[in-house]
Amino acid sequence: MLRKMINGLRGSVRLEVSGAFPERFLNLCAQNGMAFWDVEWLEATRLRLTLTRAGGRAAPELAGRVLCELSRVKTGGVPFFLARFRKRYALLVGLCLSLTAVLVLSRFILIIDVEGNETVPTAQILSELRRQGLRVGVYGPGLDERDLAHEALLQLPDLSWMAINLHGTRAQVLVREAVKKPPAEDGSVVGDVVAESGGIVSHMEVLSGEAVCQEGDTVAAGDVLISGSVKLPGPKYGGGVDLGWSQVRAAGRIYARTWRTLTAQIPLEAQVKQYTGSEETCWSLTFLGVRTVFSRNSGISFPEYDKISRAWTAALPSGRELPLTLKCETVREYVTVPAPIDRAAAQALLEERLELALRAALGDGEAVSTAFSAAERDGMLRVTLQAECREEIGRFVPAQGLPETAAQESQPEV
Repeated sequence: MLRKMINGLRGSVRLEVSGAFPERFLNLCAQNGMAFWDVEWLEATRLRLTLTRAGGRAAPELAGRVLCELSRVKTGGVPFFLARFRKRYALLVGLCLSLTAVLVLSRFILIIDVEGNETVPTAQILSELRRQGLRVGVYGPGLDERDLAHEALLQLPDLSWMAINLHGTRAQVLVREAVKKPPAEDGSVVGDVVAESGGIVSHMEVLSGEAVCQEGDTVAAGDVLISGSVKLPGPKYGGGVDLGWSQVRAAGRIYARTWRTLTAQIPLEAQVKQYTGSEETCWSLTFLGVRTVFSRNSGISFPEYDKISRAWTAALPSGRELPLTLKCETVREYVTVPAPIDRAAAQALLEERLELALRAALGDGEAVSTAFSAAERDGMLRVTLQAECREEIGRFVPAQGLPETAAQESQPEV
């Protein structure tokens, strides 16, 4: 096997020798130190053998000395293969450039994969890694994966762990998201449950504290619904001893019938785009993060325009993208002209928006009934939504007189 590899590298020639005494040619080859092998006798006056490339050049002289004729049967090996491209300079240059590109690009990062993230966007992780020095086109052996992952992790509080593994031209980024602790309710902050909006109380669930209102009562925004001041009952046989009041954190759910009024408006004339037909196109090529623009004038001469971008990224058969992108940007000029808006369509749009706003304001509540009204004035269409709702109106408010730091603590609504 080793001998075949050596012969392949230095080249070999298969010759056919014919003459009265072809064995004399073999003797001359041996006397001159020329290696030969695979001797095949075809006839008593004709044989075939294989010589090295150097031996093939000296063989005609030796054959002439013993009155033999030589004919080349075939050649093989690297030197003869390269000789085919001796006059094809462009092909040789292209082959050399391709080999150089493969050797050089194999040292650079061409693909970055992020794995393990669910809620943290991949773009956010890649942006921070790019800021730390890991990006497409960076020199791979010059990266310190452990230090880079540590610095990026410090800037991404939503991640608890990160590891970077380099596999040739691919950087694999493994992450693990941090588990957020649910906000704990501070029971040491006392206070009342007050009405966030006015209405008629329909249902009450008092968990702690003392109810101030009853079902069917009408309350206004800011009224105390559940008080955090609880009177302590005296002992059964205490003779009417007054133990005073205790301050607790009031908690509970207070549901009420409420009425909401929402308004939205829209002009009945809008400015729409009208394209003039003038446009400019700019082509660019981005390789390893370096962008080359093929345009004489990269500026935009239109006062108002739309930009339409199309990009084509080179990819491997497996679907992985390469850092080579061809981009076409077309700029189309337009002017704005007034156009009337259909009143029915505008009213339907405003009603849909008001319903969405009502659902967002109610949260877990529900709308019992709704009614719309529309009016047109000064070129504007105004739509009003009046709704009767059933919703939770209680919210916790820290008691007055407490330290400011305690009163400012964020507490969930009850």
